Amino acid sequence: MTGEQLRKIFNQNYTGERYARFNTIMAERCGEPVPFRLCETPCFFDWDFMRRCSREGEQLIEQLTHNPAYQRASEAAIPVAFRAPNEPADPLFVQVDFGVIRGEDGLLHPRLVEIQAFPSLYAFQPVLAQSYLEAYDLPRDLHYLLDGLDMDSYSKILRETIVGDHSPENVILLEIDPASQKTRPDFVLTGQLLGIRTVCITSLRKEGRRLLYQRDGHWTPIARIYNRVIIDELQRRASTIPFDWRDDLDVEWAGHPNHYFRISKFSLPFLNHPSVPRTRFLNDPAAIPGNLDRWVLKPLFSFAGHGVVLGPQPEQIAAIHPSERSSWILQERVDFTPVIETPFGYTKAEIRVMYASGRPVTHIIRLGRGSMMGVDHNKNLEWVGASAALYHESS
Repeated sequence: MTGEQLRKIFNQNYTGERYARFNTIMAERCGEPVPFRLCETPCFFDWDFMRRCSREGEQLIEQLTHNPAYQRASEAAIPVAFRAPNEPADPLFVQVDFGVIRGEDGLLHPRLVEIQAFPSLYAFQPVLAQSYLEAYDLPRDLHYLLDGLDMDSYSKILRETIVGDHSPENVILLEIDPASQKTRPDFVLTGQLLGIRTVCITSLRKEGRRLLYQRDGHWTPIARIYNRVIIDELQRRASTIPFDWRDDLDVEWAGHPNHYFRISKFSLPFLNHPSVPRTRFLNDPAAIPGNLDRWVLKPLFSFAGHGVVLGPQPEQIAAIHPSERSSWILQERVDFTPVIETPFGYTKAEIRVMYASGRPVTHIIRLGRGSMMGVDHNKNLEWVGASAALYHESS
């Protein structure tokens, strides 16, 4: 069935009781109610569109990772204080966020919003998709993984990428105050899937070149770190950590810290692709357009929409000191087309294609009707929030 056919069937059969059942299933699997809004509906897309999103994301990643000139230029994106040694050539994790528009040809098209070499909700997202299938009694032949993967092969990729050849007791998921993070359901599900523990960065101990963490009352050496620490959050909290990012540590990074900076909003002005809106560094003499209402002002290294200004005013730009303007970009605004039919009218969608070890593996979908897709811009609305993509694959 097409995505449109699946949508009509879902909307006809939707009930609030099924949505409540869905939230209950998720709470049971995550060990607590999910602390961010889960949308009432999954998204049904046609396979051709899903495959196009994956392919275009791969093309964008390749423009950056296979470009020696960009690799040299992106050295400037890594702050000296956070320049970690032993950086591998390619990132293990990349997220490519596309806004969905409907073109003049009547078809759906992806438009790049952001690209980031940093882990996302790899354990949570398949569980979310499975819970939609179960709660709403959806066809079990619907897919939610990419590149021909099933859950066994998907789990194998995650284990190889995150744990590697090490014992799970010597691998940690590293975060800042994990209990306070809205993403903590993913930490729980990662532990269930891979057998690794989630650890706060401030609780580590350094001995020579080794890092250790407390496990069952014993200081346990860390061989590999699944890195979920967002540097700008660490700075905002003024957290004290027991090592320097520049230390030559006897540890492997599953998600090297440098890649967070190297493939990021800093990358956007360097990309050349039909899916990429015009983007300029703010310190570019030609950066300031006359029609600022059609542009978005973004700080390079904020996360989850912090500091983003839609249609900035000239005085907001003038308030940024010239010495700091290289840390900001102006990006031409992408007007998402409302394409998901709901009881409250059509809703906009953003698709995150998630890559692990160079392969597209699954998606995160966010639905919204606000000015942006984040929770803060869609308060007190229904049929918005985090969702999953479901689709029938075809050759």
